[in-house]
Amino acid sequence: MSYNTFGRVFRFTTWGESHGPALGVVIDGCPPGITLSEGDIQPWLDKRRPGTSRFTTQRREPDAVRILSGVFEGRTTGTPISLMIDNVDQRSKDYSNVALAYRPGHADYAYDAKYGFRDHRGGGRSSARETAARVAAGAVARLVIPEVTITGWVEAIGGDVATGFDAGQIDQNPFFAADANAAARWETLVDGARKSGSSLGAVVACEATGVPAGWGAPLYAKLDSELAAAAMSINAVKGVEIGDGFAAAALSGEANADPMRPGAAGPEFLANHAGGIAGGISTGQPVRLRVAFKPTSSILTPVETITREGDATEIATKGRHDPCVGIRGVPVVEAMMALVLADQKLLHRAQCG
Repeated sequence: MSYNTFGRVFRFTTWGESHGPALGVVIDGCPPGITLSEGDIQPWLDKRRPGTSRFTTQRREPDAVRILSGVFEGRTTGTPISLMIDNVDQRSKDYSNVALAYRPGHADYAYDAKYGFRDHRGGGRSSARETAARVAAGAVARLVIPEVTITGWVEAIGGDVATGFDAGQIDQNPFFAADANAAARWETLVDGARKSGSSLGAVVACEATGVPAGWGAPLYAKLDSELAAAAMSINAVKGVEIGDGFAAAALSGEANADPMRPGAAGPEFLANHAGGIAGGISTGQPVRLRVAFKPTSSILTPVETITREGDATEIATKGRHDPCVGIRGVPVVEAMMALVLADQKLLHRAQCG
């Protein structure tokens, strides 16, 4: 059985393929009475949209969203919200060789093994094109959690790690980098990969501030486990860290602790190694997430593979692909953070009032 729905109370189901006529999402569980229009969604889709610089795929998609249901006189009705985004710039002929052989690192073989056939046009459901629907849903989720501010940025590309941080720089460069010097280096790095027919991986960081203490659950709906599942569901993601993540394994107990002292409005924390989550429940500190994106699997460099019949061959993937898929992963990670937090807010309200 395949699962295309995520969430418990605030749930969303994405549909559509990379080279189909359209893709979209159905959101269920959104509270009624929230002001919503296409204008609330489009800016986030524009942030993820392809073809905005030479460092992303040159597929030209306006990603114009349409609200089909769930909104009346500019407000949500509490019924399912259906959003649709037309695909207008498919080039399915670019994938004729993919129909004959599997792309290593991509989902081609795994999909064939599961379903017995696959949509080779751009990867079908395995394409990162599907994430446009998540970003649209995330825009609605942000309206459910107006008290929360979510900020994502690229922390590293191809192993080159940014050392500075200036939030004002994030929207001033095509890499969503918080370090202008790193952005300048990454231009050369990503250009080199693109021109050589290769690709690079990236690390995306995301922080949510304004999350009150108490969201989450002790065991099977932990805030950090839900965030990890949400991030791991994004195409090309191979690793997730909450707070210090793997670095915490090298710390002592006292070094890893987040000491508290009395504050004017509750506890004042002296550190945030836990990433704003303790025992699966938010502490009121910033919720911090880091996500590792692998290099794009569709590359022009020939790679050894096999045909569907099992014969040895090589494949070089034609078409228009991101030389670093992690760049456009930033708004997707932000969207998944928003979707999880909206769901957890409603779960908390359901149990605790």
